[in-house]
Amino acid sequence: MITAGDFRNGKTFELEGNVFQVVEFQHVKPGKGAAFVRTKLKNVITGAVVEKTFRPTEKVEEARIEKKNMEYSYNDGDLYYFMDQETFDMLPISKDQVGNALDFVKENMVCMILSYKGNVFGIEPPTFVELQVTETEPGFAGNTATGATKPATLETGAVVQVPLFVNESDVIRIDTRTGEYMERV
Repeated sequence: MITAGDFRNGKTFELEGNVFQVVEFQHVKPGKGAAFVRTKLKNVITGAVVEKTFRPTEKVEEARIEKKNMEYSYNDGDLYYFMDQETFDMLPISKDQVGNALDFVKENMVCMILSYKGNVFGIEPPTFVELQVTETEPGFAGNTATGATKPATLETGAVVQVPLFVNESDVIRIDTRTGEYMERV
């Protein structure tokens, strides 16, 4: 059990049958009345964000989120298979659970699998990945003064905006958290 006074960013806990992660918190001590903790919470299963206030002494059950590095092997229709690197067991994860997490992940990349009580609820790809551009329009000389961008299709099928100087078959670095082009490799 943890008290609301112990909340910190990233702390996970159970409340009303759901698992929440603290996104923001603020301890408030008004001039008159009792102190309270104002929080912004993210439901780790659904992704919904809610705001809630707690008394500092209010207790909640701490939730233990399991994080495990697993290698993305392949997909078969609506199932994506991840291999445990220690036991070599294959873990099938449905397309609904994956969402857009694998837009920048190709086979044999290691991802972080997040689960709660054995139920997978999220996948965290590597923060930065290097992917090859498979299709993009050619850039024209002299068009770089405005910082213009163009769409480029990557080897995973994802489309990102890149500077005009990036050509087909170039390898570029992508930030998977934002989906933005970082640099040409």
